[in-house]
Amino acid sequence: MAQDSSLRAIGWARPLPISTGVREARDWTRTHMNALGWERRAPDLVDSVVLTVSELVTNAHVHAHSTAQLILTWDEECLHVTVHDASPQLPEQRHSDDGARGGRGLLLVDALADDWQVRRCARGNDVTACFQPPTQAKATQVGPGRYRPGPTKG
Repeated sequence: MAQDSSLRAIGWARPLPISTGVREARDWTRTHMNALGWERRAPDLVDSVVLTVSELVTNAHVHAHSTAQLILTWDEECLHVTVHDASPQLPEQRHSDDGARGGRGLLLVDALADDWQVRRCARGNDVTACFQPPTQAKATQVGPGRYRPGPTKG
């Protein structure tokens, strides 16, 4: 019997103008994490997702001076958190000194997400962070194109 290999995904999208504020993005994201059941099963993971949203939306507003387009996509393997902004420049991970008041957003995303990437697109760029569900083992890259299971997150 052949297995159905079609991709099944659900998603939510929301524009967040600079005037909206980051709190609205966090609250909106937490509502959708609750709908997935993650709030109950993995509250620390939900906190990581919400903090990542906060950092990425802040970056879009502060550094790109742009409305943030927040997109959450759940494909049963990964929750993809994407924030689009209108900046012509790709965001860069900075190494700020201990006394700096900012500049650690992408360092936090790197520490919290299972994977993340920056991609230039026609009208700006996207930063996407991937979070594996609470029960799925994290894969670790061990060579070009080779992965091995890692510890379960959450």
